[in-house]
Amino acid sequence: MASDPTLLLDDFLAALPPSGRLIGLDLGTKTIGLALSDLGRGIASPMETIRRKKFTIDAERLLQICTEQQVGGIVLGLPLNMDGTEGPRAQATRAFARNLAQKTNLPMTMWDERLSTAAVTRTLLEADSSRARRAEVVDKMAAAYILQGFLDRLGHMGSA
Repeated sequence: MASDPTLLLDDFLAALPPSGRLIGLDLGTKTIGLALSDLGRGIASPMETIRRKKFTIDAERLLQICTEQQVGGIVLGLPLNMDGTEGPRAQATRAFARNLAQKTNLPMTMWDERLSTAAVTRTLLEADSSRARRAEVVDKMAAAYILQGFLDRLGHMGSA
């Protein structure tokens, strides 16, 4: 098995360029939710949802966005089980990262995304969003939730 291309936090921060956005990914079986940070890496905003087709097509679209948006690093949501173990979805996320690393030199890291989709869905329900609207935005909002959690951690480190 190929080695894990994702970096631990300190190594990820060391590999980042001094400026540039971060992109957050919420990888689902049918979609990839995307969120972008601001240039100061303090605020995450939902961007778009990619409908998954084939890995190569999905990766090309993702990397096109990274180029257009001057992205300096990728934060992938890691769907751990509630007890902290990794199941099939976490393994699929690691496989996606390994495959993506063959197409880009952008540094990548993982961020625990437990409950991100549930938290976003709860927020949308409280906002009285329709089922169709929730389905349309939940993935990119979950990506923003993941990325914001990561950015908040950076802010607490004084490295943002």
